Amino acid sequence: MEAIFEENYGLDEFCKHVIGDLQNRCKQYCYPVRLEQTAKYAKENGYTHFSTTLLVSPYQNHEALIEVAEQMAQKYGVEFLYRDFRVGFREGQAKARELGLYMQKYCGCIFSEEDRYQKKIEKDKTRANETQQF
Repeated sequence: MEAIFEENYGLDEFCKHVIGDLQNRCKQYCYPVRLEQTAKYAKENGYTHFSTTLLVSPYQNHEALIEVAEQMAQKYGVEFLYRDFRVGFREGQAKARELGLYMQKYCGCIFSEEDRYQKKIEKDKTRANETQQF
């Protein structure tokens, strides 16, 4: 299987479109933009199906992903291939660690990255407080 990557993050466009509704940024902006780009690429390059690596994450909204992907499938005349890959999430992480592969710990958006760091800060604070109690 050939993996095709788009390296352009588009931070300016992302910020312009999500600033008014940060809580719904995934379904309202990210999923449509990324899945449309994927479906369009599939159509233009003779593929019959498309999918997304987001389907492996237990942190993504699968119902919203399916809804948006189906819209894009219909728009571009290609099929969306849905599989619930979350069942292998932990095993996949373990194998990736074993192989020394890079594992991004957030979806890729700047707000998700902030959330990741905030969770780490909270975890560190809790550990520090527990240590001080002894």
